[in-house]
Amino acid sequence: MSNEKNTSGRGQRDLRVRVKTAKGRRLSSKLWLERQLNDPYVQRAQKDGYRGRAAYKILELDDKFRFLVPGARVVDLGCAPGGWCQVAVPRVNALGDKKGKKIGTILGVDLQEVDPIPGCELHVLDFLDEGADNKVKEWLGGNADVVMSDMAAASSGHKQTDHLRIMNLCEAAAYFAFDVLDEGGTFVAKVLAGGAEGDLQKLLKQKFTKVANVKPPASRSDSSEKFVVATGFRG
Repeated sequence: MSNEKNTSGRGQRDLRVRVKTAKGRRLSSKLWLERQLNDPYVQRAQKDGYRGRAAYKILELDDKFRFLVPGARVVDLGCAPGGWCQVAVPRVNALGDKKGKKIGTILGVDLQEVDPIPGCELHVLDFLDEGADNKVKEWLGGNADVVMSDMAAASSGHKQTDHLRIMNLCEAAAYFAFDVLDEGGTFVAKVLAGGAEGDLQKLLKQKFTKVANVKPPASRSDSSEKFVVATGFRG
């Protein structure tokens, strides 16, 4: 590695890490690593103790829409590695740290095991399985106030195929939310711009009083991802 120095207008040194391409390392891997090393959100996540930069996406969305409130019952679909759950813990008062406030519940589900997170209940579960909604409601002890998803299908390298895959996954998450949300609840999910999101928008507008599309600051500018935030579930 080598450091390249640039002098900012405030007289501070801005160090940018460059990664040398090792023999046998693909250029795409080099560029990904270089971007990670220079990503301020990656650096901030390490400092703040979050498991990934994606934590700031849900943090910024909640700052705007305020759905992670004390006492909320939250389901995080595809929760690995757990950054969104980490953000939710203090906001819903899952540990009971805020005296006089309702204590919330956070349920994270994923296809793989996730390292424990204080204040969260984690389960290995495919939310697409028959009866998964009933299991979740049983674990929660009732319906959810929030269903959120940062899931993305494995990349095929073909932009349109990847768009359709993630939209299908998001639509499945929406139908799951319809089964487990309480009246007035919120659904938050990642989508990709690309043309197939219109049907999902139409569906959500039938089920919720308000539907917004947002690209939070933590979402990379060169990414086609955005987030749908649907509030006021009609039941």
